[in-house]
Amino acid sequence: MKTSELKRVDIIFDCVQCAPIEVVKKALAMHPDEIIEQIISSGLRGRGGAGFPTGLKWKLAKEEVSDQKYVICNADEGEPGTFKDREILDIVPNKVLAGMAICAYVIGAKEGFIYLRNEYNFLLKKLIPTMANFNKNMQEIGLDFTIKLFSGSGAYICGEESALFESMEGKRGEPRNKPPYPTRNGYKGKPTVINNVETLVYCNMIMRIGVEPFKQLGTKDSRGSKVFSVSGDTTKAGIYELELGIGVDEFVNEFGNGDTKAVQIGGASGFCVPRKDFANKIIGFEGIPTGGSMMIFNSSRSMYNVLKDYLEFFVEESCGQCTPCRVGTQQLLKGIEAIKHGEMPSSYLNQLMKLSETMKVASKCGLGQSVPNAFSSIVKNFKEEMIY
Repeated sequence: MKTSELKRVDIIFDCVQCAPIEVVKKALAMHPDEIIEQIISSGLRGRGGAGFPTGLKWKLAKEEVSDQKYVICNADEGEPGTFKDREILDIVPNKVLAGMAICAYVIGAKEGFIYLRNEYNFLLKKLIPTMANFNKNMQEIGLDFTIKLFSGSGAYICGEESALFESMEGKRGEPRNKPPYPTRNGYKGKPTVINNVETLVYCNMIMRIGVEPFKQLGTKDSRGSKVFSVSGDTTKAGIYELELGIGVDEFVNEFGNGDTKAVQIGGASGFCVPRKDFANKIIGFEGIPTGGSMMIFNSSRSMYNVLKDYLEFFVEESCGQCTPCRVGTQQLLKGIEAIKHGEMPSSYLNQLMKLSETMKVASKCGLGQSVPNAFSSIVKNFKEEMIY
């Protein structure tokens, strides 16, 4: 199947020189409730992986009464295999800033931040003057909103929204208890909308192209398109914007090298789909959701080594705040190593699977809750590689 048959889309990077400022002006001529209605009607859901309805998030924040509100762009792109937000910020930063400005107008925020992954600080040379010029333009068109930049310190956990707030407030990056949620109690305890880089661009583009053209893409439960970071055993590694709802088989036919045995959808915290399931799985919120990472593995790859790498990553990046995640990640890693070295029987995998399920329900945040995704899907589908 050709890429054209996958309905390649060009919303994010189209019209690079178009004027996002004009889109903000268009939004300012509308009532905030009208904008919320359009975002809700579009069916746009967060593109960071969680998939929370964007319009609903804005609506909840708008309804909060507060002397200060914030808009934060989560650019802490730390998920292994994901690199599309970097490209967006590098090529079309003004579209991201415009999305933040529209959100600020809707909820009544005067201050916004881009929380940038530490490893992306090379983007600052372009981002800082771009933001300064954008802030000046906002004042000129009558929107009292200023965007600042905050550089993280390289912790994966700070991609979790509440840990991100803690980091910005000068504290150790650890997740907060929920509720309350950010739309009520976010940065500095104030109502906050935090959206992924890609989500904000789509908000801007929905305002520019309209709701209906956006809704024509994707499926009923997964409206629109999505930017994918394709890597691994492929001759077409890179950034691609595709319609949501495509089949994994379609994806593999286009981007695989003819010997694909598994696709890791959603990075280390996502799901591993084996060759036997390519034909009956779709990429979308009603199938397998993803923040954008698509790792392709061929028959030369050891899935045991893949899983071991993921677990070593999670052991390193767990903040250690809650026991299920702190201890669970270590025990899963030690467990598969013990089985591989013959120190434990293969039946011990069953105990490890039960541990991973406990982590899913008992861990405090998405890190510990998502470790079982990769663990269970790889162990279930490639059990023989865990043993021999």
